Amino acid sequence: MLVGGKVFKTKYIVRVLFVEDSKLLQRSVATALRKSGYAVDVTGNGDEGLWYAQSHEYDVIILDRLLPGLDGLTILQRLREQGQTTQVLLLTAKDTVEDRVCGLRTGADDYLIKPFALDELLARVQALCRRHYLKKTPRLCVKDLEIDTGARTVSRRGKHIELTPREYRLLEYLASRPGEVVSRTDIWAHVYDEHTEPMSNAVDSAICILRKKIEPPGTTALLHTRRGMGYLLG
Repeated sequence: MLVGGKVFKTKYIVRVLFVEDSKLLQRSVATALRKSGYAVDVTGNGDEGLWYAQSHEYDVIILDRLLPGLDGLTILQRLREQGQTTQVLLLTAKDTVEDRVCGLRTGADDYLIKPFALDELLARVQALCRRHYLKKTPRLCVKDLEIDTGARTVSRRGKHIELTPREYRLLEYLASRPGEVVSRTDIWAHVYDEHTEPMSNAVDSAICILRKKIEPPGTTALLHTRRGMGYLLG
């Protein structure tokens, strides 16, 4: 990934943990995140939320402050004490200055007051993504393929390529690791979420469809298969 003229080998944001006990918010926020192309795990219990955060790799954690079991501030404090630097967006109905200061000093990267607009939450998650990967411009380029991660659009030689959210998520993940062989296991872990039923050929099928879209007739190959190892974009 080119950032400010330097190469950073990172994976771009794709996995989000949402810890919230309101079933209504769980459904609405998780649906909005998935439609925006993120893989999402959801839990409504603080103890389970801490376990998820400690046992899985996430790029952003959306954390409610008041939860059954461990409260959000305790979860946040424990993660920071363990050296976790995952971006955390703290949700709360408490709107005093003291409450916001307490959350930020405990280690939150951002703070959102309930009730909130879904568009604002999505914008804040996207901002945390950019901050996490030090991206001054929201563009990934692999040869003549260009991905605008802000607008979530893809083009090649200036021609727009229409992708589904999951196809976009797959391409963005591969583009964030240009020249690297990415295993099927890695792709599954970062592109799909726990609610997706595993299929032995799901990754291969997705790669096949994506290849047809980003390699129209007359263009050079970008997506390469390394048998027994995985796939490489470059």
